[in-house]
Amino acid sequence: MNTKAYGAHAGDKPLEPMRITRRAPGAHDVQIDIAYCGVCHSDIHQVRSEWAGTLFPCVPGHEIVGRVSAVGRHVSAFEVGDLVGVGCIVDSCKHCEECDAGLENYCDGMVGTYNSPTPDEPGWTLGGYSQRIVVHERYALAIRHPETQLAAVAPLLCAGITTYSPLRHWNAGPGKKVGIVGIGGLGHMGIKLAHAMGACVVAFTTSGSKREAAKALGADEVIVSRNTEEMAAHSKSFDFILDTVAAPHDLEAFLGLLKRDGAMTLVGAPATPHPSPNVFNLISRRRSLAGSMIGGIPETQEMLDFCARNGIVADIELIRADQINEAYERMLKSDIRYRFVIDVATLAD
Repeated sequence: MNTKAYGAHAGDKPLEPMRITRRAPGAHDVQIDIAYCGVCHSDIHQVRSEWAGTLFPCVPGHEIVGRVSAVGRHVSAFEVGDLVGVGCIVDSCKHCEECDAGLENYCDGMVGTYNSPTPDEPGWTLGGYSQRIVVHERYALAIRHPETQLAAVAPLLCAGITTYSPLRHWNAGPGKKVGIVGIGGLGHMGIKLAHAMGACVVAFTTSGSKREAAKALGADEVIVSRNTEEMAAHSKSFDFILDTVAAPHDLEAFLGLLKRDGAMTLVGAPATPHPSPNVFNLISRRRSLAGSMIGGIPETQEMLDFCARNGIVADIELIRADQINEAYERMLKSDIRYRFVIDVATLAD
């Protein structure tokens, strides 16, 4: 099946229109006509070969929403016409300990939505900057938001689950003081989700100009992390800190804000490593420094349903497909509040 897409032929080349091939739906597959696809910072890292192993042509995109247009004969979970999403995972081994636990994101055989090996042409997966995609029904997700919110739902498939999973795992909720470091594509979702979970939410930013924006998202308080007095006032007071920043930075000051047995989890993926923290900042109060990567399929569905019940979507700017290169440059300058989403209908223009 020939499909229009936007992708790059090399790491130093801009994204451009191209044609790709999608397989016909198999017995357990759903075919999805893509309506919108969110733009993730990891798309830039991968398509520009800042992360090793990029395969070209590369068609990014793993924040996909659309409507089912065909189903395989054994598909039971979806029907033609259903609103669905596809996140970062389109396959896994299906039988390891992680898959059995619904943690396909930690399966050694996880297949990413783009740039992962697949029998399909051209030999690796091609993502959501395209008109349609075909996936096994296990990796499709039901969307229960109103259709009018569909574009703003798209970033939940990565930014939403990337922040929801650690917040749930480390029990963010009533009575907990939760910090969110960074107010960007990930951070703005972390603030919204932690607030909806009932936690006391404190946002950290390097810019005082973001105070009101963070409070509008649900932050109870905003700290400028470069202000040593503001930071010191919260010493040893946080149960949990979620660090969403995708650039190398000093972790030390944030670790000092954790209570005994507090945890700080990293979800931002920088192109180069963070400076190593002082181990004594951890062992002196039994603090933990951890990482988290997206979420499994069951948890991603749980997140989507939680967001639908609580009226949570991403704050987005909708763009045409031919604006994607400009959008990448704006993302690198942090010139977006807070997530770009491609209107895939513009691929047909």
